[in-house]
Amino acid sequence: MLLPIVLVIASGMAHAVWSMFTKRSRSKSVFLWSIMMVATILLLPVLITELWKNPMNAASYGLLLLSMLLQAVYSWLLSKTYELGDLSQIYPIMRGTSTLLVPVIGVLFLNESLSVFGWLGILCMLGGFAVLSGIGSNSRSGGQQAQGLKPVLMALCVGLCTTCYVFVDKLNLEHVSPIALLEVTNIGFVLGLTPAVIASGKIVEEWKANKTTLLLGAILNPGSYLLFLFAMSQAPMAHISPLREIGTIFATFLGVLLLKEQQGLRRMLCSVVIFGGIVLIGMLG
Repeated sequence: MLLPIVLVIASGMAHAVWSMFTKRSRSKSVFLWSIMMVATILLLPVLITELWKNPMNAASYGLLLLSMLLQAVYSWLLSKTYELGDLSQIYPIMRGTSTLLVPVIGVLFLNESLSVFGWLGILCMLGGFAVLSGIGSNSRSGGQQAQGLKPVLMALCVGLCTTCYVFVDKLNLEHVSPIALLEVTNIGFVLGLTPAVIASGKIVEEWKANKTTLLLGAILNPGSYLLFLFAMSQAPMAHISPLREIGTIFATFLGVLLLKEQQGLRRMLCSVVIFGGIVLIGMLG
């Protein structure tokens, strides 16, 4: 069990770093599109070869297409969310939402139950989300609070989309290898951003300004999810998924310490509380 844990923690760290690079970029859609395009081109022969040698039934191909569609929606939502909010505000919400939604759905619609620790974890997460969103802050007018809620709502949508594609990809791993599945998700991600990238006309400008971080992001972005896919292929998803969200702490600290975002101590404490809630739900809930 040690190897999957190490892979998942490394996945969370890598995800936090490329997310910071994205936040620092000039054009979020172009940056995300570029770092995924490199891996998409390199891994395309792997996907074609595997599907050619191991043809699947129509239902399996349908699951792959569903994964691509979810990734396309996810990539568009992600770029918009990074445009609207600080990394230290939106990242914990994006990453924590999926862990929050699964037990809530189970309790409300599937007649499942949560332990005391599970409910405590949910309260921790909801409290952390509320503080990060600025709800109830006396220093803001109604209009400012509404504007401040936009990145939070977008982050929640990103988390919902993440919940959906992780479940679909867990099913896809029964039919394809992690590397082939990674390429499927890469294609969907790139397709979702292509219209915005073409409309922006900023590909050359972004590469001139951020060539080094683009190349690093091209390794860390697909690499982070590949590590997670390998971990899922060796251990139950429910056991390892919460640990990946240690990236909430890494990303928040990166946003505060390197990007100099405001409300540093408050947001760092929130990230720790949210991660604690994730662990409580995932391990003891």
